[in-house]
Amino acid sequence: MRVILAEDATLLREGLVRLLAEEGHDVVVAVGDGEKLLEATAEHQPDVVVTDVRMPPTHTDEGLRAALEIRERWPDTGVLVLSQYVEKRYAAKLIGGDGGRVGYLLKDRVAQVGDFLDALDRVGAGGAAFDPEVVRRLVARTSHEDALARLTPRERDVLEKMAQGHTNASIATLLFVSQSAVEKHANAIFDKLDLPQEKGYSRRVLAVLRYLGS
Repeated sequence: MRVILAEDATLLREGLVRLLAEEGHDVVVAVGDGEKLLEATAEHQPDVVVTDVRMPPTHTDEGLRAALEIRERWPDTGVLVLSQYVEKRYAAKLIGGDGGRVGYLLKDRVAQVGDFLDALDRVGAGGAAFDPEVVRRLVARTSHEDALARLTPRERDVLEKMAQGHTNASIATLLFVSQSAVEKHANAIFDKLDLPQEKGYSRRVLAVLRYLGS
């Protein structure tokens, strides 16, 4: 994949560049702030952007705001956000739209190289990858507990895996059930959450948004 990397910590940035290159990815450019990230994305339109949340000049949310702008302006470019913390204000927004080509990992997960590369591959392939801790933090602020209370423990397990970006096949493997069982659980979730079936809506995305409290 063609990747743009945005990270202001030089050692981490260079380490990620080397790791991605060793895995066969083409890091077309590596930058250190949100403004340069947007400029580079406009010029190169990569397959995936990997960006830190906090970058110069204020070291608050420049990277995350740039990620949201990239999602809006270049929807075919995947966005994988790395953060030291869960930024609740914006994190749930990343799953908007069709819910694909997006990921949010805590930086601790980057140290687990396999998890990081798997998340990158999933985002690049059009899927989603959300750190389990990010999902847990966002769920803690949900305002839809009454509807979610209708779900069985297994249905909640399935919905949690959906929120992490797993496909039905992946969920089946993780929960040691058949794919058809996952599909039945998913349909039950959609019905219990009273999600619309009208054309133009993705019930899966709506279910995840409900779960994250958006």
